[in-house]
Amino acid sequence: MQFKQLFRRTNLINILTQQQTRHYAHDLFPNKVSHYLHRAKLIDSIRLRLRSNAPNSLAQLANDRLLDSFVVTQALRSAPSADSALSLVEFLESNRRFDHTQNTVHALATVLAKSRRAAELNSLIEAVHAGKFRNVRVSFMNVMQWKAAVGDVEAVVKTWDEYRVSSEKRVCVESYNIVMRIFAQMGKDSEAVRVFSMMIEEGAIPNSRTYTVMIEHLVSSGKWKSAMEVFNVLPLMRVKRTLNQFSVLVDACVGVEQFDEVENLLNEMRVDGILPGRAMRLSLQRIQEVGFVHETDEFLREMLPNGGIKSIKYYVDSGDGDDDDDEDSGEDTADVGGVGDVNGVQLKPWLDPRSLANALQKWNSDEVSALEEAKFVWTTRLVCKILRNFKSAETAWSFFCWVTCQPGFTHDIYTVQRMMTLLARHGLSELVDQLLNKIRIEQMRLPFCTIRLIIDFYGISKEADAALKVFHDDRNLCGPISNFNLMLLYSSLLRTLTKCGRDSDALDVLEEMIMSGIVPDIQTFSGLMHHFALNADIKTVQKLFAMVRQSGVQPDAYMFKVLIQAYCKCGRASLAWRVFEDLRNLKLVPDAATKELLVKSLWKEGKRREAAAVEESCEEVSDALPLTLRGHLWTWWKGVEPLHDGVSSNPVGDKSQRKSHAQFVGLMKAAIKNWQD
Repeated sequence: MQFKQLFRRTNLINILTQQQTRHYAHDLFPNKVSHYLHRAKLIDSIRLRLRSNAPNSLAQLANDRLLDSFVVTQALRSAPSADSALSLVEFLESNRRFDHTQNTVHALATVLAKSRRAAELNSLIEAVHAGKFRNVRVSFMNVMQWKAAVGDVEAVVKTWDEYRVSSEKRVCVESYNIVMRIFAQMGKDSEAVRVFSMMIEEGAIPNSRTYTVMIEHLVSSGKWKSAMEVFNVLPLMRVKRTLNQFSVLVDACVGVEQFDEVENLLNEMRVDGILPGRAMRLSLQRIQEVGFVHETDEFLREMLPNGGIKSIKYYVDSGDGDDDDDEDSGEDTADVGGVGDVNGVQLKPWLDPRSLANALQKWNSDEVSALEEAKFVWTTRLVCKILRNFKSAETAWSFFCWVTCQPGFTHDIYTVQRMMTLLARHGLSELVDQLLNKIRIEQMRLPFCTIRLIIDFYGISKEADAALKVFHDDRNLCGPISNFNLMLLYSSLLRTLTKCGRDSDALDVLEEMIMSGIVPDIQTFSGLMHHFALNADIKTVQKLFAMVRQSGVQPDAYMFKVLIQAYCKCGRASLAWRVFEDLRNLKLVPDAATKELLVKSLWKEGKRREAAAVEESCEEVSDALPLTLRGHLWTWWKGVEPLHDGVSSNPVGDKSQRKSHAQFVGLMKAAIKNWQD
């Protein structure tokens, strides 16, 4: 069957069926959990038939009156092949009650892309662009992702160029990541490095997935040491390290029998509070075989489900992966019931934690009863995913307390930390304190990153006193904290206090930090200066800048940019002019936007001679004037200032080293050179 003909017929049905007729489905079920469970059974039935030897058995299910776009979307996502997905779409033509939606079309496109069915994918995209599907759109990012999955480098680059031309603002970071990844996969290393350089030069802030691409490619090229070096500097740039990165590096180190490095990585996973993925199980079992039993036993216990249900698991839609690139999102344990078989085909029961959490939002007695009757087997991973998808902290807390009483389940540090961060985000500090006290009583060790995240979230919920309490009274729950991590914790507390308007407390904490021998990094100083400048507290800004000089931290162009912009916004262009002179004396240049702001502010205040001097100075290097400077307040920075007083730049391992900005840049350049080589 020709694909275009298929969609012509589908479109004709859509035109004839103008009214949506799915509204009655919810009325047939007493509550949303019952509706969810019925959908899950219907999805499982379709999944089985897509894998059976009798594809015609799909006809009855495709015409089920309770079939809706959600069920079809999930069934398409779990289709074993492009042909089976297309057969489901073909059978849906006979269902006049069904209309395709954005989700169903995108799900089909994803299956075609992963199966590398370029011709059918192009036909589908053309049909969408031609308006053959009502209310369905595809973005440049959608097309880039699908073309990258197909492996069509030229189409990805062409779409990216169109995206860049059509976008009034800077394109999203993920578009750079897609292009960089496909270049790396195709062996076009120089092009991948060029895209990474473009990202930095154009002011985009690299995220975790940016460095995942780099780490994966270095490992696949046999340069695992260079990959480790990149991985080790991510905390310095406030870049979150992900489960995917840990998994790639653990596998690489196991492959070259560097078991000490694996032990360091596992310890860092505990510090970061990352629940190990099941994909790591084989690597850890291999480590146990060579004698590292104690280091891996805890993680293996966390990965292995209850022995009585080890053969029954849920199939979880991969679209519900964690923020940290959870590559094994389809591994949650299910109830003992399992899914039936068709022609000998057996599957894990389907489960979508996001949809189940949405069904539980009201948390009334009917929904709880339906949940209990489903007889789920609750695991750490499943509970964490459901907690993450609750929109209400109160509902999440109700579920957290309820699941505590379920047979065979016991909360561990991963579920507790997930609950605490959610509560802190919504300002429920009393409940956070209850859990912290419970951790203290049970003598559990809390991951360092959890304490830091709680303090960060208290800044969002404006709970300054609670943040101070956690910092002073509860950080010992993490065990010993390195000077580097303590610097990060101080930085988070300072940021929270400034968000809450507690300026005097912030200055007191800064003084305490320095008196204890912990020197703030350049991100922290810049964030503080920016905050006080916006509040027109120029004396404090000047005091902070003097502290930067005294501490030996070398200001760079981005810090000067922060100062110039802050002074200009406060109507103090004369002070901004002095900062500009300091910048030029250090052979640095501002970006174009900062220069224009300074000139405009000087003219506004009648300082025409200084404005002319700025113009003249920048004309000398107009060709080299960057469009934007790299960096971000409090978080990502283009480099790292000198480190002091034992603050380690190598969080993985025990060796403390002092790395200057130049050394850091040299490290990244070496990693990129290794990539190219």
